Amino acid sequence: MRRSRARNAAAVTLAAALTAVTAGCGGGSTTDGEGSNDNPKELTYWASNQGTSIAHDKKVLTPELKRFEKQTGIKVKLEVIPWDSLLDRILAATSSGQGPDVLNIGNTWSASLQATGALLAWDEQHMKKVGGAERFQPSALAAAGAPQKDPAALPIYSLAYGLYYNKKMFKDAGIDEPPATWDELVKDGKKLTGDGKYGIAVEGGDPVENSHHAFILGKQHGHDFFDPSGKPTFDSDGAVKAVKQYVDLLAAEKIAPPGNAEYAKRESVRDFATGKAAMLLWQAAATSLKSNGMKSDEYGVAPVPVQAKGSGEKGTRSMVAGINLAVFKNTDNIDGSLKFAKFMTSDEEQRTLNAAYGSIPPVKAARSDKAFDTPDLKVLREVLSSSSAPLPQVPDESKFETLVGNATKELFADAAAGRKVTTASVKKELSAAQQQMRK
Repeated sequence: MRRSRARNAAAVTLAAALTAVTAGCGGGSTTDGEGSNDNPKELTYWASNQGTSIAHDKKVLTPELKRFEKQTGIKVKLEVIPWDSLLDRILAATSSGQGPDVLNIGNTWSASLQATGALLAWDEQHMKKVGGAERFQPSALAAAGAPQKDPAALPIYSLAYGLYYNKKMFKDAGIDEPPATWDELVKDGKKLTGDGKYGIAVEGGDPVENSHHAFILGKQHGHDFFDPSGKPTFDSDGAVKAVKQYVDLLAAEKIAPPGNAEYAKRESVRDFATGKAAMLLWQAAATSLKSNGMKSDEYGVAPVPVQAKGSGEKGTRSMVAGINLAVFKNTDNIDGSLKFAKFMTSDEEQRTLNAAYGSIPPVKAARSDKAFDTPDLKVLREVLSSSSAPLPQVPDESKFETLVGNATKELFADAAAGRKVTTASVKKELSAAQQQMRK
């Protein structure tokens, strides 16, 4: 099976960065401790691409940052960074000591970035400055750093995976309700596949999406990808079953098109919105679907299927997905950074920003707003509260996303090229990923 040089290089870079001790991030004059106030009138903020485009994010964020400036006199220099380069940028900053003051991070990276020592710890003293830990949903805060440690970041956007389905395509195929199990999804998908249309769209070229689905399916097969001590178990039977089941949507079941193996920039969302695929597994897709011309009454949202009805503790339907806000420990505007964190996690900003992005506020008081009572968000809120689990908060978690995500990408590519994906080939690819982890 083919090996990806890019995959190996990314893992090596990641390993080096995660063992680095950061110094002087944000341009502060100190090399340890909690930064300085050498530059009290300015902040640099790296935002993640939450909207439909970089331009959309700037349109959403700029008025809010101006409001913060008016309140505090602190100017915020904004840079919105695409997801496919955000982790690399952050890791380079932790290694070089040249980074922003405040930044967004995928919540699954929290423990990995915490291990670099680059991020400010949100201990009780710092938490008081934003109103206390009790303001946040416990599940969101649990995905903000390693267990038994102070959080490395604050939750600002919460997300969960759901199964989006095209109502008209389902009706035309004689399907009365969305599938509750994976067997039902495959059966429905085959009914919906034909005449140039497919049962489901997947983002097979995106390592992060791949790793998330591997984790969810792994939980359903009783597997976590790490043992209790934090050691990787990428090639266990449960992991192999999980990855193979996901890839088989394209490889064996053929309810996803071969071209999906290369999708890595939300093309699957576009295909679903334009009627090329009848189902989509995605996090809070409403804003993206709207931007692609799909009306909210044209689709429904259901929980991600499970292996069997009544699965109990193996009924995980989503990871605890979301975005956290972190402060580089050695910022040169520590007071301003803390003020900005308080502003971004305030009830008012939480309502404004999460409503704009179609996500769910991790701040309890903001969730009561009617903007988060839409049919799709009701489903996703229930999934978050009752059937989601955080990815393992271990220092090597982000390497899991890179390595297992890319291994899955390779398997999708094999399937698209007509090469058979077998249990043995999946195990071989995951074993190679595990070996890379240990280097």
